[in-house]
Amino acid sequence: MSTAQTAKIGIVTVSDRASRGEYEDLGGPAIRAYLDEVLTSPFEAVARIISDDQEGIEATLRDMCDEHHCCLVITTGGTGPAVRDVTPEATEAVAQKLMPGFGELMRKVSLEKVPTAILSRQTAAIRNGALIVNLPGQPKAIRECLDAVFPAIPHCVTLLEGPWLEVDEERMSIFRPKSK
Repeated sequence: MSTAQTAKIGIVTVSDRASRGEYEDLGGPAIRAYLDEVLTSPFEAVARIISDDQEGIEATLRDMCDEHHCCLVITTGGTGPAVRDVTPEATEAVAQKLMPGFGELMRKVSLEKVPTAILSRQTAAIRNGALIVNLPGQPKAIRECLDAVFPAIPHCVTLLEGPWLEVDEERMSIFRPKSK
């Protein structure tokens, strides 16, 4: 546990139109802005914009976890019921462990805002010491979902032997077990 270690955090926007430059990526910048607001420990963002292609998503997640050694990879987009929405399938394909509680909590929080949140298929998983979290594509939903699950993320990263993540305690309280 090093307080000086810079965390690498992957930010992956999954969008056919944004990857072709036809649509402005709002999701990736929303994630980055959230991290800038919440994290007080140093981090380096590794950002990608990719198409809704399962093989490409899998390759990007493997690259983020295995080659870039990100401790956290946050995706946005591709979690709905449409034919091209395959981010959860790609995440599950590269996962060593599934973390279903993240998706359950995100859907619960989102359902308090919109009834169509039941259509969302956010999930989370572990791969090679990295936590992967799939978020919806809309910036407002990204913030709501991250507010719900982020209090558990620093402890999860610690359990995966990743860098010590600190947050702005005036912004949010995170969970860490009491030392013995």
